[in-house]
Amino acid sequence: MSDEDDDADLFRSAVGPVRRLRDAAPPPSAPKPKPRARMAERDEAAAREEFRHALDATLAEAGDVLSYRRDALPPRTLQRLKRGEIAVQDELDLHGADVRAAEALVRAFLAHAREHDAGCVRIIHGKGLHGGSAPFTGRDMPILKNLVDRLLRQRADVLAFHSAPPAQGGTGAVLVLLAPRRLRPA
Repeated sequence: MSDEDDDADLFRSAVGPVRRLRDAAPPPSAPKPKPRARMAERDEAAAREEFRHALDATLAEAGDVLSYRRDALPPRTLQRLKRGEIAVQDELDLHGADVRAAEALVRAFLAHAREHDAGCVRIIHGKGLHGGSAPFTGRDMPILKNLVDRLLRQRADVLAFHSAPPAQGGTGAVLVLLAPRRLRPA
């Protein structure tokens, strides 16, 4: 007998009788990954890309004319505004303002005009020749001009707006026709 056999016999005598254990259940496997909505992710990515292209297409360049009219307003009234035939009752100059300040100034200015029943106002945004890089596009754009365009289109009290005639600022300013106070939503 070898030393290994002696050691095995010695171990068995020390331990005593044994019985075989049942096979243990296998250890739990790693959890399966949560399902992902891959189609929704692709749709969202496609929508973001489409938004970027749409935003790029709708941004005004430095020399572009801004123009907007609500359907309820006759086209002839927009033509009068375009020619500068409607008297301007108040004016806001945004030269030197950054985007956040300009947005706050426009909102406060229009609220003030509303309180004082101004029917037509002028907002001077500048031509944007020294604008910055526009979001998503990386192109130099007239930032304040595009901000004013977006803000005015969203307001319920704005009936129409158009870039001013050359004598009143041209494409560096916009004439805004406001709804009469009694017709404005509260």
